[in-house]
Amino acid sequence: MPGHLARRFQQIAVAVFLAEVEAAGFDLTPVQYAALAAIAANPAVDQITLAGLIAYDRTTITGVIDRLAQKGLVVRQASLRDRRARELSITAEGQRTLEAITPAVEAAQRMMVRGLTKAEGKELVRLMQKAIAAGNELSRAPLREGAAER
Repeated sequence: MPGHLARRFQQIAVAVFLAEVEAAGFDLTPVQYAALAAIAANPAVDQITLAGLIAYDRTTITGVIDRLAQKGLVVRQASLRDRRARELSITAEGQRTLEAITPAVEAAQRMMVRGLTKAEGKELVRLMQKAIAAGNELSRAPLREGAAER
């Protein structure tokens, strides 16, 4: 069943990501990494937009940002355009962390598909992207236009 296989792959992907990142001396979850990378790529992004960019629930993104802020990787500022919104920026420490963690993240990505040939790995990613795009709006946290899969 595809649902069961997707859940198992997710379990493996998270375990591999955490192991690689921890071995490299970092304490970031896959969602924290995705948020940090998206903030770096979208300076002054607000939390609601960030949630859409990484396909994460709008109500729980606050906790992710809280943890990144506690680690000194991001800062929140009141938006000049909308007083209700909080804009996010990556700190110098966040940028250093993002650059330093990249080899571990790339190693984790390779390990997740280690049983496949390079061509099979590309095909798996292509098919996953196709299935995700077709079902995006069925998600409780759909990926929003202009965002890239992480």
